[in-house]
Amino acid sequence: MTNLAGKTTLITGASQGIGAATAKHFASLGARVVLVARSADKLAALAEETGGLALPCDVADFSALSTAVATAARETGGVDVLVNNAGVIDPVARIAESDPDAWGRVVDINLKGVYHGLRAVLPGMLSRGAGTILNLSSGAATGALEGWSHYCATKAAVLSLTRVAHKEYGDKGIRVMGLSPGTVETEMQVQIRDSGINPVSQLSADAHISPKEAAQALAYLCTPAADAHLGTDFSIKTPEGRAEAGLPPRP
Repeated sequence: MTNLAGKTTLITGASQGIGAATAKHFASLGARVVLVARSADKLAALAEETGGLALPCDVADFSALSTAVATAARETGGVDVLVNNAGVIDPVARIAESDPDAWGRVVDINLKGVYHGLRAVLPGMLSRGAGTILNLSSGAATGALEGWSHYCATKAAVLSLTRVAHKEYGDKGIRVMGLSPGTVETEMQVQIRDSGINPVSQLSADAHISPKEAAQALAYLCTPAADAHLGTDFSIKTPEGRAEAGLPPRP
């Protein structure tokens, strides 16, 4: 079992889905969890359950996220692990039918939010000579899906951020990786099903993994055993990846 005792882990998009599951799992492994999302009510409930620190903010706002990181550092001594999880896919639409403002908002959250997280935590990590940054990725980072131009483009950009951050800071004690979990049964899947666009929207609920499995894989990436994947995305969509992360085979 991964030992995260005493490690401060800041999780964006922590109010639901993978973020909430990660907060619960990391807390069970001894981590001090810092919960970041826009939903203050959901964060407060999760903080009570996990003993975590709730810091409501929008990752698209660098000043707000930077303040949250500074507060976490002041309260806990510094952020040891960042899980850049916040992300959206709604509204799903083909390019010619897409709304430019809504498309740009996805960029603000999915791409700029990840950059903001990196920018906010790196100075503190570099001063301590250690830190782990995990970016939630997707098969959409390298594959094209109809109706997902915003999601594919932002996830591809996040993969590039992972690569660049590793190149710049991998020799300075900073571990940067992405997790490509496959389809996960979250609220995002409801939005995808409702869109009716591309084959992913036609998948049955039992085709998706649970958020808990993604959380377990993220915990695995915090260990030195995962160092072979530094600077790239680690996938749990294959039997080999699942086995490496300690997950049971898919039926």
